[in-house]
Amino acid sequence: MFSYRHIKRVVALFLSAWLVIFGFQASLVQAAMVATDNVISTEQHQVDKEALKAMLAEQAVKDKLASLGVDEADVEKRIDSLTPSELAQFNAQMEEMPAGSGVAEVVVLFLVVFVITDMLCATDIFSFVRCIN
Repeated sequence: MFSYRHIKRVVALFLSAWLVIFGFQASLVQAAMVATDNVISTEQHQVDKEALKAMLAEQAVKDKLASLGVDEADVEKRIDSLTPSELAQFNAQMEEMPAGSGVAEVVVLFLVVFVITDMLCATDIFSFVRCIN
């Protein structure tokens, strides 16, 4: 049979191993204060991105982009790759447009974004646009 001393030794080894394993894991975790403006900017970025994708979901915009030969998946990929400042600037331009403005302005704005990302070698959608690098 096991003696009390043997059981005590096994439990001590188990607890020591447990302490070492979880002690290393706890040293990797860091807690810090998160500034309110960081949280707000992150959430605003998500809201701006969703608003842009909702506008893209309109049938008139889809038809116009399709007539220009732009794939909808490419547009969504580009929207996802926009930085928060680019997205905020894009949405600010959209808010400045008159309420009844047509789809053409939206499509032109998308095309400008596409041409800029082609020039920066981020994508290769238009064959006539050369990389600036």
